[in-house]
Amino acid sequence: MLRGLATLVCFQGIGEAVVYLSDMPIPGPVIGMVLLFATLQLTGTETPEWLGETGHFMIRWLSLMFLPACTGLFFLPDITTDQWLPIIGAMFLGTLLTMAASGYLMHRLMPDPDRDSQ
Repeated sequence: MLRGLATLVCFQGIGEAVVYLSDMPIPGPVIGMVLLFATLQLTGTETPEWLGETGHFMIRWLSLMFLPACTGLFFLPDITTDQWLPIIGAMFLGTLLTMAASGYLMHRLMPDPDRDSQ
């Protein structure tokens, strides 16, 4: 798992460097994950088991990572008082877009049972 974590941190650092050098308005970790995905696709290899295990471990604890942000929203109302409408709008719209994109991708990527039976 340490090898997978080191790989993820390395790609995050590369993403941060790309953002710093190019002044892009995209978070460095996002660029890093895109670069990791591109690397795996261009080399034609499947995700290594050690990297997959690290990813699954981190996803299992992902909800814990949102606690500091949620706590900040709750305990700092003077800072976020004017921002409730955009926050709620972003949460609602983000949820709808995520559900729509997930449904579309699932529909496109799952095999068609009618086609397989012919």
